[in-house]
Order: sequence, then structure tokens, then C-alpha cells
Amino acid sequence: MQSFPCPFCGPRDEREFHFAGEADKIRPDTTQTISDAEWADYLFNLKNSRGPTREIWVHTPCQEYFVMERDTATMDVIGAHSLRKDIA
Repeated sequence: MQSFPCPFCGPRDEREFHFAGEADKIRPDTTQTISDAEWADYLFNLKNSRGPTREIWVHTPCQEYFVMERDTATMDVIGAHSLRKDIA
């Protein structure tokens, strides 16, 4: 069992977390015309990178979303930080 760090609650069992998406993924500009294929690509396709990556996760008990940096090859967690701007 792996332990993930919640920036608000500290280290917790990985079963308390859910993957919410890739961090730094750029949403298409919906004020401009975009094709269905471009929108579907944004919604459904992931980079699925090997190695260090930044992802958005949610800690379900506290319902806080945060960025977790981890290595997808070694499963090492490099760090985690809040998405809130008022918390360091």
C-alpha cells in the first residue's frame, strides 16, 4: 500500500485519493471555433507520460484538490502542493 501526501491532512492511504486530471493541461479557447475532435482530444486523451509528472488529485475525506508531482515509472511521490493561492 502506498501513502500519498495531502497538503492539508498529511500522509494518508492511497485509497483516500482520486486522480482528477493532468496538471498544466491547456483547455481549448472556447471563444474560438474548435472542432469536435479537438474538444474530444482535450476531454478524453491523456499524455500518460513515463517519469516525472504533475497531476491534479483530490483527497476525498477533505475534498481538497491539489497538485501531486510523482514519478510514474518508480511510483515515488516527489511532492504535493495546494491549488489555493492563499496557502503556501
